Amino acid sequence: MAADRTYVQTNREALDRLRALVERASDEDLARPMEDGWTVAGVLGHMAFWDLRIVTGLERWGPDGSGPFPTYYDDAVDWINDAAKPIISALEPRAAARVAIEAAETADGAVANMSDELLEKNAATGGYINPDRADHRLEHLDEIEALLS
Repeated sequence: MAADRTYVQTNREALDRLRALVERASDEDLARPMEDGWTVAGVLGHMAFWDLRIVTGLERWGPDGSGPFPTYYDDAVDWINDAAKPIISALEPRAAARVAIEAAETADGAVANMSDELLEKNAATGGYINPDRADHRLEHLDEIEALLS
């Protein structure tokens, strides 16, 4: 049975929305503060980080899932976000926006190319690799667009 790949179109639509937001956002928009000490650019950098985590995990796991399974030592991810925030926040706002798009493009390509076997293996291990990148992306795009509107 072929794996459900509806996430590919959903990811594409979220990436298009991300591109549109970055194209219309001014540098001042990108520097606007958000909750918990983030800025719009910082949240875009955060999105890039999590997309690139998917890419790195898939590269290490391998196309057939024979490599080491990409996992956390701790399921709580707040510490990862908190640890990355100073680095992400140091990016120039426009660079963070550019990296968010590049990371989304790379992540979308990586998950779109997962074989049916790897998707099944991923599901069997609890879905550690979330191929639906739009899920996380849209959460933050909704926050950013609400702030900027």
